[in-house]
Amino acid sequence: MNRIKRALISVSNKEKILDLAKNLSRHGVEIISTGGSAKLLKDNKIDVIEVSEYTNFPEMLDGRVKTLHPKVHGGILANRNLETHLKTLKQNNIKEIDLVVVNLYPFQQTIQKQDCSLEEAIENIDIGGPTMIRAAAKNYQSVSVLTDPLDYNKFIEEIDNNQGSIDLETRFLLAKKAFLHTAQYDATISNYLNKSEDTLPKNLMQVLEKNMDMRYGENPHQEAAFYKDSDFMPGSLSNFIQLQGKDLSFNNLNDSDNAWECVKSFKEPSCVIVKHANPCGACSASNASDAYTGAYLTDPTSAFGGIIAFNIELDAKVTSLIVKQFAEVIIAPNFSSEALEIFKTKPNIRLLKVPLEHSDGQLDYKKIGGGWLVQTADNHVIDIEKCEVVTKLKPNQKDLLDLKFAWQVAQYVKSNAIVFCRNKKTLGIGAGQMSRVDSTRIAAIKAENSGLNLQNSVVASDAFFPFRDGIDVLASYGAKYVIQPGGSIKDNEVIQAADELGLVMLFTKIRHFKH
Repeated sequence: MNRIKRALISVSNKEKILDLAKNLSRHGVEIISTGGSAKLLKDNKIDVIEVSEYTNFPEMLDGRVKTLHPKVHGGILANRNLETHLKTLKQNNIKEIDLVVVNLYPFQQTIQKQDCSLEEAIENIDIGGPTMIRAAAKNYQSVSVLTDPLDYNKFIEEIDNNQGSIDLETRFLLAKKAFLHTAQYDATISNYLNKSEDTLPKNLMQVLEKNMDMRYGENPHQEAAFYKDSDFMPGSLSNFIQLQGKDLSFNNLNDSDNAWECVKSFKEPSCVIVKHANPCGACSASNASDAYTGAYLTDPTSAFGGIIAFNIELDAKVTSLIVKQFAEVIIAPNFSSEALEIFKTKPNIRLLKVPLEHSDGQLDYKKIGGGWLVQTADNHVIDIEKCEVVTKLKPNQKDLLDLKFAWQVAQYVKSNAIVFCRNKKTLGIGAGQMSRVDSTRIAAIKAENSGLNLQNSVVASDAFFPFRDGIDVLASYGAKYVIQPGGSIKDNEVIQAADELGLVMLFTKIRHFKH
Protein backbone atom coordinates (compact mmCIF):
# COMPACT_ATOMS: atom_id res chain seq x y z
CA MET A 1 0.00 0.00 0.00
CA ASN A 2 1.10 3.56 -0.71
CA ARG A 3 -0.01 6.09 1.88
CA ILE A 4 -0.53 9.56 0.46
CA LYS A 5 1.15 12.29 2.49
CA ARG A 6 1.46 15.03 -0.13
CA ALA A 7 -0.57 15.87 -3.26
CA LEU A 8 -0.17 18.34 -6.10
CA ILE A 9 -3.41 19.63 -7.65
CA SER A 10 -3.44 21.65 -10.88
CA VAL A 11 -6.62 21.25 -12.90
CA SER A 12 -8.25 23.06 -15.79
CA ASN A 13 -11.48 21.07 -15.41
CA LYS A 14 -12.43 21.68 -11.77
CA GLU A 15 -15.39 19.32 -11.74
CA LYS A 16 -15.54 17.38 -8.42
CA ILE A 17 -12.14 18.69 -7.35
CA LEU A 18 -13.49 20.11 -4.08
CA ASP A 19 -14.84 16.71 -3.04
CA LEU A 20 -11.44 15.15 -3.67
CA ALA A 21 -9.49 17.93 -1.94
CA LYS A 22 -11.72 17.86 1.13
CA ASN A 23 -11.26 14.12 1.43
CA LEU A 24 -7.48 14.45 1.12
CA SER A 25 -7.49 17.08 3.86
CA ARG A 26 -9.47 14.80 6.15
CA HIS A 27 -6.71 12.23 5.74
CA GLY A 28 -4.04 14.80 6.66
CA VAL A 29 -2.65 15.13 3.14
CA GLU A 30 -0.64 18.29 2.46
CA ILE A 31 -1.92 19.93 -0.74
CA ILE A 32 0.21 21.93 -3.15
CA SER A 33 -1.63 23.76 -5.90
CA THR A 34 -1.36 26.34 -8.69
CA GLY A 35 -3.20 29.49 -9.80
CA GLY A 36 -6.95 29.08 -10.16
CA SER A 37 -6.95 25.67 -8.49
CA ALA A 38 -5.25 27.08 -5.39
CA LYS A 39 -7.67 30.00 -5.27
CA LEU A 40 -10.68 27.68 -5.48
CA LEU A 41 -9.38 25.53 -2.62
CA LYS A 42 -8.61 28.57 -0.45
CA ASP A 43 -12.03 30.09 -1.12
CA ASN A 44 -13.53 26.85 0.18
CA LYS A 45 -11.45 26.84 3.39
CA ILE A 46 -9.14 24.03 2.29
CA ASP A 47 -5.53 24.38 3.43
CA VAL A 48 -3.25 24.70 0.43
CA ILE A 49 0.35 25.70 -0.33
CA GLU A 50 0.82 27.59 -3.58
CA VAL A 51 3.46 26.16 -5.90
CA SER A 52 5.43 29.41 -5.94
CA GLU A 53 5.60 29.28 -2.14
CA TYR A 54 6.59 25.61 -2.20
CA THR A 55 9.35 26.07 -4.79
CA ASN A 56 10.34 29.52 -3.55
CA PHE A 57 10.24 30.55 -7.18
CA PRO A 58 7.52 32.75 -8.75
CA GLU A 59 5.23 31.77 -11.57
CA MET A 60 6.41 33.61 -14.66
CA LEU A 61 5.94 34.27 -18.36
CA ASP A 62 2.19 34.77 -18.00
CA GLY A 63 1.84 31.40 -16.31
CA ARG A 64 3.83 29.42 -18.89
CA VAL A 65 6.27 28.42 -16.14
CA LYS A 66 4.70 27.26 -12.87
CA THR A 67 5.54 23.67 -12.03
CA LEU A 68 8.69 23.18 -14.12
CA HIS A 69 10.98 23.01 -11.09
CA PRO A 70 13.21 20.31 -9.46
CA LYS A 71 11.25 20.55 -6.20
CA VAL A 72 8.17 19.46 -8.11
CA HIS A 73 9.59 16.90 -10.50
CA GLY A 74 12.18 15.55 -8.08
CA GLY A 75 9.39 14.95 -5.58
CA ILE A 76 7.34 13.10 -8.20
CA LEU A 77 10.06 11.10 -9.95
CA ALA A 78 12.24 9.93 -7.06
CA ASN A 79 12.42 6.14 -6.81
CA ARG A 80 11.51 5.47 -3.19
CA ASN A 81 13.39 2.15 -3.26
CA LEU A 82 16.74 3.74 -4.11
CA GLU A 83 18.75 5.17 -1.22
CA THR A 84 20.64 7.45 -3.62
CA HIS A 85 17.37 9.06 -4.74
CA LEU A 86 16.17 9.54 -1.20
CA LYS A 87 19.53 11.01 -0.22
CA THR A 88 19.37 13.44 -3.14
CA LEU A 89 15.90 14.58 -2.06
CA LYS A 90 17.13 15.21 1.49
CA GLN A 91 20.23 17.09 0.33
CA ASN A 92 18.13 19.43 -1.81
CA ASN A 93 15.26 19.84 0.65
CA ILE A 94 12.82 18.19 -1.77
CA LYS A 95 9.72 16.52 -0.35
CA GLU A 96 8.09 13.43 -1.85
CA ILE A 97 4.87 14.01 -3.78
CA ASP A 98 2.61 10.95 -3.63
CA LEU A 99 -0.37 12.09 -5.70
CA VAL A 100 -0.61 14.23 -8.84
CA VAL A 101 -4.07 15.48 -9.82
CA VAL A 102 -3.78 17.19 -13.20
CA ASN A 103 -5.91 17.73 -16.26
CA LEU A 104 -4.81 19.88 -19.13
CA TYR A 105 -5.49 23.22 -20.79
CA PRO A 106 -8.63 22.85 -22.94
CA PHE A 107 -6.86 22.67 -26.29
CA GLN A 108 -9.53 20.59 -28.00
CA GLN A 109 -12.37 22.83 -26.81
CA THR A 110 -10.39 25.88 -27.93
CA ILE A 111 -9.83 24.73 -31.51
CA GLN A 112 -13.50 23.83 -31.87
CA LYS A 113 -14.39 27.51 -31.71
CA GLN A 114 -15.05 28.89 -35.18
CA ASP A 115 -13.02 32.04 -34.52
CA CYS A 116 -10.04 30.25 -32.94
CA SER A 117 -6.75 31.65 -34.21
CA LEU A 118 -3.46 29.78 -34.39
CA GLU A 119 -2.08 32.06 -31.67
CA GLU A 120 -4.97 31.24 -29.32
CA ALA A 121 -4.55 27.53 -30.00
CA ILE A 122 -0.82 27.72 -29.24
CA GLU A 123 -1.46 29.44 -25.89
CA ASN A 124 -3.72 26.55 -24.93
CA ILE A 125 -0.98 23.96 -25.34
CA ASP A 126 -0.18 22.72 -21.84
CA ILE A 127 3.50 22.09 -21.04
CA GLY A 128 3.83 21.61 -17.30
CA GLY A 129 0.68 19.51 -17.01
CA PRO A 130 1.70 16.70 -19.41
CA THR A 131 5.18 16.69 -17.87
CA MET A 132 3.80 16.12 -14.38
CA ILE A 133 1.33 13.50 -15.59
CA ARG A 134 4.02 11.53 -17.42
CA ALA A 135 6.40 11.78 -14.47
CA ALA A 136 3.78 10.49 -12.04
CA ALA A 137 2.69 7.71 -14.40
CA LYS A 138 6.29 6.63 -14.96
CA ASN A 139 6.77 6.41 -11.17
CA TYR A 140 3.45 4.61 -10.50
CA GLN A 141 5.26 2.23 -8.13
CA SER A 142 5.22 5.11 -5.64
CA VAL A 143 2.92 7.82 -7.05
CA SER A 144 -0.78 7.95 -7.94
CA VAL A 145 -1.94 10.12 -10.84
CA LEU A 146 -5.50 11.31 -11.53
CA THR A 147 -6.40 12.86 -14.88
CA ASP A 148 -10.14 12.18 -15.08
CA PRO A 149 -12.73 13.63 -12.65
CA LEU A 150 -14.81 10.48 -13.21
CA ASP A 151 -12.15 8.56 -11.27
CA TYR A 152 -12.30 10.77 -8.16
CA ASN A 153 -15.16 8.98 -6.39
CA LYS A 154 -13.58 5.55 -6.72
CA PHE A 155 -10.25 7.00 -5.59
CA ILE A 156 -11.89 8.57 -2.53
CA GLU A 157 -13.57 5.27 -1.70
CA GLU A 158 -10.23 3.43 -1.81
CA ILE A 159 -8.51 6.05 0.36
CA ASP A 160 -11.30 5.77 2.94
CA ASN A 161 -11.18 1.98 2.93
CA ASN A 162 -7.37 1.80 3.19
CA GLN A 163 -6.56 4.54 5.74
CA GLY A 164 -5.26 7.00 3.15
CA SER A 165 -3.45 4.46 0.95
CA ILE A 166 -3.77 3.36 -2.68
CA ASP A 167 -2.73 -0.12 -3.79
CA LEU A 168 -0.33 -0.89 -6.63
CA GLU A 169 -2.99 -2.29 -8.97
CA THR A 170 -4.96 0.96 -8.84
CA ARG A 171 -1.82 3.05 -9.37
CA PHE A 172 -0.91 0.99 -12.43
CA LEU A 173 -4.42 1.35 -13.93
CA LEU A 174 -4.31 5.12 -13.36
CA ALA A 175 -0.84 5.31 -14.92
CA LYS A 176 -2.05 3.57 -18.09
CA LYS A 177 -4.96 5.97 -18.29
CA ALA A 178 -2.60 8.91 -17.75
CA PHE A 179 -0.32 7.96 -20.66
CA LEU A 180 -3.39 7.56 -22.87
CA HIS A 181 -4.53 11.01 -21.75
CA THR A 182 -1.27 12.70 -22.74
CA ALA A 183 -1.02 10.68 -25.97
CA GLN A 184 -4.51 11.82 -26.98
CA TYR A 185 -3.66 15.40 -26.07
CA ASP A 186 -0.46 15.38 -28.14
CA ALA A 187 -2.20 13.67 -31.06
CA THR A 188 -4.88 16.38 -31.10
CA ILE A 189 -2.25 19.11 -31.16
CA SER A 190 -0.18 17.36 -33.82
CA ASN A 191 -3.17 16.76 -36.09
CA TYR A 192 -4.37 20.34 -35.68
CA LEU A 193 -1.00 21.86 -36.57
CA ASN A 194 -0.46 19.47 -39.49
CA LYS A 195 -3.94 20.00 -40.93
CA SER A 196 -3.42 23.76 -40.88
CA GLU A 197 -0.67 23.30 -43.47
CA ASP A 198 -1.58 20.18 -45.44
CA THR A 199 -4.93 18.48 -46.12
CA LEU A 200 -3.23 15.08 -46.14
CA PRO A 201 -0.22 15.46 -43.82
CA LYS A 202 2.84 13.19 -43.84
CA ASN A 203 1.84 11.68 -40.50
CA LEU A 204 -1.58 11.17 -38.92
CA MET A 205 -2.13 10.26 -35.29
CA GLN A 206 -5.37 8.63 -34.23
CA VAL A 207 -6.44 8.13 -30.63
CA LEU A 208 -9.75 6.31 -30.32
CA GLU A 209 -11.66 5.83 -27.09
CA LYS A 210 -14.00 2.89 -26.64
CA ASN A 211 -17.49 4.31 -26.43
CA MET A 212 -19.41 1.06 -26.11
CA ASP A 213 -19.34 -2.65 -26.83
CA MET A 214 -21.56 -3.80 -29.69
CA ARG A 215 -23.94 -6.76 -29.48
CA TYR A 216 -21.72 -8.40 -32.12
CA GLY A 217 -19.82 -7.60 -35.30
CA GLU A 218 -20.94 -8.05 -38.90
CA ASN A 219 -21.83 -11.60 -37.87
CA PRO A 220 -22.83 -12.97 -34.44
CA HIS A 221 -19.55 -14.90 -34.02
CA GLN A 222 -17.53 -11.65 -34.29
CA GLU A 223 -16.88 -9.36 -31.33
CA ALA A 224 -17.14 -5.62 -31.92
CA ALA A 225 -16.99 -2.24 -30.21
CA PHE A 226 -17.59 1.39 -31.17
CA TYR A 227 -14.53 3.61 -30.71
CA LYS A 228 -15.07 7.33 -30.84
CA ASP A 229 -12.61 9.71 -32.45
CA SER A 230 -10.94 11.99 -29.92
CA ASP A 231 -11.60 14.98 -32.21
CA PHE A 232 -15.13 16.31 -31.86
CA MET A 233 -16.92 16.18 -35.23
CA PRO A 234 -20.09 18.28 -35.24
CA GLY A 235 -23.07 16.68 -36.91
CA SER A 236 -21.54 13.22 -37.10
CA LEU A 237 -23.39 10.10 -36.01
CA SER A 238 -20.82 9.59 -33.25
CA ASN A 239 -22.64 12.26 -31.24
CA PHE A 240 -25.78 10.14 -30.92
CA ILE A 241 -27.72 9.70 -27.70
CA GLN A 242 -29.64 6.41 -27.54
CA LEU A 243 -33.06 7.11 -26.05
CA GLN A 244 -34.41 3.55 -26.06
CA GLY A 245 -34.02 0.12 -27.59
CA LYS A 246 -31.76 -2.91 -27.63
CA ASP A 247 -27.98 -2.70 -27.67
CA LEU A 248 -26.57 -1.61 -31.01
CA SER A 249 -24.72 -3.95 -33.34
CA PHE A 250 -21.84 -3.26 -35.73
CA ASN A 251 -24.20 -3.32 -38.71
CA ASN A 252 -26.70 -1.01 -36.98
CA LEU A 253 -24.15 1.79 -36.69
CA ASN A 254 -22.54 1.15 -40.07
CA ASP A 255 -25.92 1.45 -41.82
CA SER A 256 -27.01 4.33 -39.60
CA ASP A 257 -23.99 6.37 -40.60
CA ASN A 258 -24.90 6.26 -44.30
CA ALA A 259 -28.56 7.00 -43.55
CA TRP A 260 -27.65 10.00 -41.40
CA GLU A 261 -25.09 11.42 -43.85
CA CYS A 262 -27.61 11.13 -46.69
CA VAL A 263 -30.61 12.64 -44.92
CA LYS A 264 -28.76 15.61 -43.49
CA SER A 265 -27.69 16.64 -47.01
CA PHE A 266 -31.27 17.78 -47.70
CA LYS A 267 -32.69 21.13 -46.57
CA GLU A 268 -36.38 20.24 -46.84
CA PRO A 269 -37.98 17.76 -44.38
CA SER A 270 -36.63 14.42 -45.58
CA CYS A 271 -36.54 10.73 -44.78
CA VAL A 272 -33.98 8.15 -45.92
CA ILE A 273 -34.35 4.41 -45.32
CA VAL A 274 -31.18 2.31 -45.52
CA LYS A 275 -30.82 -1.46 -45.73
CA HIS A 276 -27.43 -3.18 -45.85
CA ALA A 277 -25.57 0.13 -46.26
CA ASN A 278 -27.65 1.31 -49.26
CA PRO A 279 -30.60 3.70 -49.39
CA CYS A 280 -33.68 1.73 -50.43
CA GLY A 281 -35.96 4.78 -50.27
CA ALA A 282 -35.70 8.55 -49.91
CA CYS A 283 -38.14 11.43 -50.07
CA SER A 284 -38.27 15.17 -49.42
CA ALA A 285 -41.66 16.69 -48.59
CA SER A 286 -43.35 19.41 -46.56
CA ASN A 287 -43.49 17.31 -43.37
CA ALA A 288 -42.04 14.20 -41.76
CA SER A 289 -45.10 12.03 -42.41
CA ASP A 290 -45.16 12.62 -46.17
CA ALA A 291 -41.38 12.24 -46.36
CA TYR A 292 -41.56 8.89 -44.56
CA THR A 293 -44.45 7.62 -46.69
CA GLY A 294 -42.65 8.53 -49.92
CA ALA A 295 -39.43 6.84 -48.81
CA TYR A 296 -41.19 3.72 -47.53
CA LEU A 297 -43.29 3.17 -50.66
CA THR A 298 -40.17 3.06 -52.85
CA ASP A 299 -39.37 -0.43 -51.62
CA PRO A 300 -41.47 -1.69 -48.67
CA THR A 301 -39.87 -5.15 -48.90
CA SER A 302 -36.33 -3.83 -48.41
CA ALA A 303 -37.47 -1.32 -45.78
CA PHE A 304 -38.31 -4.26 -43.49
CA GLY A 305 -35.72 -4.23 -40.72
CA GLY A 306 -34.12 -1.07 -42.08
CA ILE A 307 -32.59 2.09 -40.64
CA ILE A 308 -34.87 5.14 -40.91
CA ALA A 309 -33.30 8.60 -40.69
CA PHE A 310 -34.96 12.03 -40.62
CA ASN A 311 -33.57 15.57 -40.68
CA ILE A 312 -36.59 16.89 -38.75
CA GLU A 313 -38.14 16.30 -35.33
CA LEU A 314 -40.52 13.36 -35.23
CA ASP A 315 -44.08 14.02 -34.10
CA ALA A 316 -46.91 11.67 -33.14
CA LYS A 317 -48.31 11.51 -36.69
CA VAL A 318 -45.20 10.11 -38.36
CA THR A 319 -44.38 7.91 -35.36
CA SER A 320 -47.80 6.25 -35.62
CA LEU A 321 -46.88 5.28 -39.18
CA ILE A 322 -43.37 4.07 -38.37
CA VAL A 323 -44.41 1.68 -35.62
CA LYS A 324 -46.56 -0.24 -38.12
CA GLN A 325 -43.39 -1.55 -39.78
CA PHE A 326 -40.41 -3.45 -38.40
CA ALA A 327 -37.40 -1.14 -38.11
CA GLU A 328 -34.04 -1.59 -36.40
CA VAL A 329 -33.03 2.04 -35.78
CA ILE A 330 -34.77 5.43 -35.99
CA ILE A 331 -32.51 8.51 -36.22
CA ALA A 332 -33.66 12.12 -35.86
CA PRO A 333 -32.47 15.46 -34.47
CA ASN A 334 -35.29 15.30 -31.93
CA PHE A 335 -38.41 13.41 -30.88
CA SER A 336 -41.55 15.02 -29.48
CA SER A 337 -42.79 13.78 -26.09
CA GLU A 338 -45.84 12.29 -27.84
CA ALA A 339 -43.58 10.43 -30.29
CA LEU A 340 -41.53 8.98 -27.45
CA GLU A 341 -44.68 7.71 -25.75
CA ILE A 342 -45.74 5.92 -28.94
CA PHE A 343 -42.29 4.39 -29.41
CA LYS A 344 -42.53 2.92 -25.91
CA THR A 345 -45.00 0.43 -27.38
CA LYS A 346 -42.05 -0.87 -29.44
CA PRO A 347 -39.33 -0.99 -26.77
CA ASN A 348 -36.83 -2.88 -28.95
CA ILE A 349 -36.64 -0.14 -31.58
CA ARG A 350 -33.42 1.80 -31.11
CA LEU A 351 -33.96 5.56 -31.07
CA LEU A 352 -30.90 7.70 -31.77
CA LYS A 353 -31.01 11.44 -31.24
CA VAL A 354 -28.28 13.24 -33.21
CA PRO A 355 -27.71 17.04 -33.34
CA LEU A 356 -28.26 18.27 -36.89
CA GLU A 357 -25.06 20.13 -37.74
CA HIS A 358 -22.83 20.36 -40.79
CA SER A 359 -19.06 20.43 -40.97
CA ASP A 360 -16.37 20.37 -43.63
CA GLY A 361 -12.81 19.19 -43.72
CA GLN A 362 -13.18 15.75 -42.17
CA LEU A 363 -11.02 12.98 -43.54
CA ASP A 364 -12.47 9.66 -44.62
CA TYR A 365 -10.62 6.47 -43.55
CA LYS A 366 -10.88 2.96 -44.94
CA LYS A 367 -8.95 0.08 -43.39
CA ILE A 368 -7.02 -2.32 -45.59
CA GLY A 369 -4.59 -5.05 -44.55
CA GLY A 370 -1.62 -3.37 -42.87
CA GLY A 371 -2.68 0.22 -43.46
CA TRP A 372 -5.29 2.86 -44.10
CA LEU A 373 -6.62 4.58 -47.19
CA VAL A 374 -7.25 8.23 -46.34
CA GLN A 375 -9.11 10.74 -48.47
CA THR A 376 -10.92 14.03 -48.09
CA ALA A 377 -14.65 13.71 -47.52
CA ASP A 378 -16.98 13.55 -50.52
CA ASN A 379 -18.81 16.70 -49.47
CA HIS A 380 -19.18 18.33 -52.87
CA VAL A 381 -22.45 20.28 -53.07
CA ILE A 382 -23.88 20.47 -56.55
CA ASP A 383 -25.07 23.76 -58.06
CA ILE A 384 -27.72 22.36 -60.37
CA GLU A 385 -28.01 25.66 -62.26
CA LYS A 386 -24.38 25.36 -63.36
CA CYS A 387 -24.64 21.82 -64.69
CA GLU A 388 -24.24 21.54 -68.45
CA VAL A 389 -27.37 20.64 -70.43
CA VAL A 390 -25.96 18.57 -73.29
CA THR A 391 -29.18 17.57 -75.09
CA LYS A 392 -31.48 19.43 -77.43
CA LEU A 393 -34.34 19.25 -74.91
CA LYS A 394 -33.93 21.47 -71.84
CA PRO A 395 -35.26 21.02 -68.28
CA ASN A 396 -37.63 23.40 -66.52
CA GLN A 397 -37.21 24.49 -62.88
CA LYS A 398 -39.20 21.59 -61.44
CA ASP A 399 -37.16 19.15 -63.49
CA LEU A 400 -33.96 20.67 -62.13
CA LEU A 401 -35.12 20.21 -58.53
CA ASP A 402 -35.88 16.53 -59.19
CA LEU A 403 -32.53 16.08 -60.92
CA LYS A 404 -30.75 17.59 -57.93
CA PHE A 405 -32.67 15.34 -55.53
CA ALA A 406 -31.80 12.21 -57.53
CA TRP A 407 -28.14 13.22 -57.66
CA GLN A 408 -27.96 13.73 -53.89
CA VAL A 409 -29.42 10.27 -53.22
CA ALA A 410 -27.07 8.62 -55.74
CA GLN A 411 -24.07 9.97 -53.81
CA TYR A 412 -24.90 7.59 -50.93
CA VAL A 413 -25.66 4.50 -53.02
CA LYS A 414 -22.92 1.93 -53.58
CA SER A 415 -21.44 1.96 -57.09
CA ASN A 416 -22.57 1.34 -59.72
CA ALA A 417 -25.52 3.47 -58.60
CA ILE A 418 -28.69 4.18 -60.55
CA VAL A 419 -31.55 6.11 -58.92
CA PHE A 420 -35.00 6.68 -60.48
CA CYS A 421 -36.99 9.59 -58.95
CA ARG A 422 -40.01 11.78 -59.48
CA ASN A 423 -41.39 14.65 -57.36
CA LYS A 424 -38.46 14.33 -54.92
CA LYS A 425 -39.28 10.69 -54.21
CA THR A 426 -37.21 7.69 -55.17
CA LEU A 427 -38.97 5.15 -57.38
CA GLY A 428 -36.28 2.52 -57.80
CA ILE A 429 -32.63 2.17 -56.73
CA GLY A 430 -30.00 -0.11 -58.25
CA ALA A 431 -26.82 -0.50 -56.20
CA GLY A 432 -23.48 -2.25 -56.09
CA GLN A 433 -23.53 -3.98 -59.47
CA MET A 434 -20.51 -4.58 -61.69
CA SER A 435 -22.48 -3.32 -64.70
CA ARG A 436 -24.32 0.00 -64.86
CA VAL A 437 -26.88 -1.57 -67.18
CA ASP A 438 -27.60 -4.24 -64.56
CA SER A 439 -28.04 -1.54 -61.89
CA THR A 440 -30.54 0.19 -64.18
CA ARG A 441 -32.52 -3.01 -64.68
CA ILE A 442 -32.51 -3.80 -60.96
CA ALA A 443 -33.76 -0.30 -60.14
CA ALA A 444 -36.58 -0.73 -62.64
CA ILE A 445 -37.48 -4.16 -61.23
CA LYS A 446 -37.59 -2.66 -57.72
CA ALA A 447 -40.01 0.01 -58.95
CA GLU A 448 -42.18 -2.57 -60.71
CA ASN A 449 -42.29 -4.77 -57.59
CA SER A 450 -43.50 -1.77 -55.58
CA GLY A 451 -46.14 -0.90 -58.18
CA LEU A 452 -44.44 2.36 -59.15
CA ASN A 453 -44.59 3.80 -62.67
CA LEU A 454 -41.31 5.08 -64.14
CA GLN A 455 -42.93 7.15 -66.89
CA ASN A 456 -41.42 10.67 -67.08
CA SER A 457 -38.99 9.80 -64.29
CA VAL A 458 -35.61 11.32 -63.50
CA VAL A 459 -32.50 9.11 -63.35
CA ALA A 460 -29.20 9.81 -61.62
CA SER A 461 -26.04 7.83 -62.34
CA ASP A 462 -23.08 8.23 -59.97
CA ALA A 463 -20.58 7.85 -62.83
CA PHE A 464 -20.65 8.26 -66.60
CA PHE A 465 -22.40 5.90 -68.99
CA PRO A 466 -19.58 4.20 -70.92
CA PHE A 467 -21.89 3.24 -73.80
CA ARG A 468 -25.36 4.14 -75.04
CA ASP A 469 -26.83 0.81 -73.89
CA GLY A 470 -27.53 2.20 -70.40
CA ILE A 471 -29.45 5.12 -71.91
CA ASP A 472 -31.46 2.77 -74.13
CA VAL A 473 -32.44 0.65 -71.12
CA LEU A 474 -33.52 3.50 -68.82
CA ALA A 475 -35.48 5.13 -71.67
CA SER A 476 -37.27 1.84 -72.29
CA TYR A 477 -38.66 2.06 -68.76
CA GLY A 478 -40.03 5.57 -69.34
CA ALA A 479 -37.29 7.83 -67.97
CA LYS A 480 -37.16 11.30 -69.52
CA TYR A 481 -34.40 13.08 -67.57
CA VAL A 482 -30.84 11.96 -66.82
CA ILE A 483 -28.13 13.46 -64.64
CA GLN A 484 -24.64 12.00 -64.83
CA PRO A 485 -21.00 13.17 -64.60
CA GLY A 486 -20.10 12.80 -68.28
CA GLY A 487 -16.48 12.27 -69.24
CA SER A 488 -16.70 9.03 -71.23
CA ILE A 489 -14.90 8.74 -74.56
CA LYS A 490 -18.34 7.74 -75.82
CA ASP A 491 -20.08 10.90 -74.54
CA ASN A 492 -21.08 11.98 -78.06
CA GLU A 493 -22.66 8.59 -78.70
CA VAL A 494 -24.51 8.77 -75.35
CA ILE A 495 -25.75 12.31 -76.03
CA GLN A 496 -26.90 11.29 -79.51
CA ALA A 497 -28.85 8.40 -78.00
CA ALA A 498 -30.52 10.77 -75.51
CA ASP A 499 -31.54 13.11 -78.33
CA GLU A 500 -32.91 10.23 -80.41
CA LEU A 501 -34.96 8.99 -77.43
CA GLY A 502 -36.25 12.44 -76.45
CA LEU A 503 -34.38 12.70 -73.15
CA VAL A 504 -33.03 15.66 -71.23
CA MET A 505 -29.46 15.08 -70.05
CA LEU A 506 -27.25 17.06 -67.66
CA PHE A 507 -23.51 16.65 -67.06
CA THR A 508 -22.31 17.42 -63.52
CA LYS A 509 -18.63 16.88 -64.37
CA ILE A 510 -18.13 15.33 -60.95
CA ARG A 511 -18.31 11.66 -59.96
CA HIS A 512 -19.71 10.10 -56.77
CA PHE A 513 -18.31 6.57 -56.57
CA LYS A 514 -18.96 4.95 -53.20
CA HIS A 515 -17.19 1.67 -52.45
